[in-house]
Amino acid sequence: MAEAKPVTADQKRDVAGLGIPAGACDCHVHVFEPALFPLADGRAYTPGRASLAMLEAHLDGLGIDRVVLVQASVYGTDNACLLDALTRLRGRGRAVAVIDPGATSAADLRALWAAGVRGVRVNLESKGETRVEAALDAFAATAGRVAGHGFAVQIYADMALLPGLAETIAASPSPVILDHFAGAKAERGPSQPGFAELIDLLATGKVWVKLSALYRASALAGSADLEPIARAMIQARPDRMVWASDWPHTGGGKDRAARGPLTVEPFREIDSAAALRTLKSWCGDDAAFHRILAANAARLFDFPS
Repeated sequence: MAEAKPVTADQKRDVAGLGIPAGACDCHVHVFEPALFPLADGRAYTPGRASLAMLEAHLDGLGIDRVVLVQASVYGTDNACLLDALTRLRGRGRAVAVIDPGATSAADLRALWAAGVRGVRVNLESKGETRVEAALDAFAATAGRVAGHGFAVQIYADMALLPGLAETIAASPSPVILDHFAGAKAERGPSQPGFAELIDLLATGKVWVKLSALYRASALAGSADLEPIARAMIQARPDRMVWASDWPHTGGGKDRAARGPLTVEPFREIDSAAALRTLKSWCGDDAAFHRILAANAARLFDFPS
C-alpha cells in the first residue's frame, strides 16, 4: 500500500475546496456577547449570542485566515465588545468602530488605532435614513472627525442616496467603504439610481465596495439577479473590491416590527461557502478571486502583506 501523502498547509486552509488563498479575509462580521457587554437602549433588535469562539469556528470552516469585526447598531457607540474580541484575536483581526464625532477625542482615536481599528462606520440603513441632507451631515461629521488619523469611513446606506452623496464622498480626505454591494438592490438592475455614480467613484480609486451579504441585495435563492451588478463592479475596479460573509447574519426574523426590539431575534441560516462559490463565478478567474479575498483586504485594513 502506498504511503499516504501528508496534508499540506494549503489543503488544511482550503476546507471549502475553493482555492482559498493564504491571507484570505472575511471583511464584515459581528460578535455579540449580551451577557458580558450589555446592548444599547433604544436598539432596533436583540441578537442572540455570537461569541468569538463561534466566529473562529466559522472562519476555520471556510479556511479564512483573517477577519474584520464591525460594530453593530445594537451596541451603539460602545465599542467594548468589539475591542475585547479584537484583542483576543491576537493579530488575526482588524475592526471598524462607531464613534460619536462630537465626543471622540484625538486621544480616543489614537487608542482605537493602536487596538487595531482601521475604519469608522456611518450606519444609515439600519436607521431607515433616506434623507440626503441627513446622510450628508452624518458622513461629514464622522469623516471630519477622523480626517488625518488614517481611518477609512464605512457607509451602510441605500444606493439611491449615492447621487446626493457622490460629490462629498469624492472630496473626502479618507478612503470610503460602501457596505453590502454599496446598498444596491438586485431587482432594480444596473440602471438603478446611484449605480452610475458608484462606477464613477470607483474610477477615482478612493471608494471600496464590500461584496457582502448577498441576501441583503437579492431576495432570490442563489442571488442570480445580482450577477450583472456584481460583475460590473468587479470589472470596473477589481482592486477595490473585498469580500465578507456578514456573519452571524442578523435580520433573520421576518416579523421584527411585530416581535419588538427586546425579543431575541434568530440569525439567518446562510451558507457562506456557497456565497464564496458565487463570488468565484463572478470573478471569472482565480487572480481576481484571490485579489478580492486577500490582497485587497490586506491593503484596505492594514494587515501585514
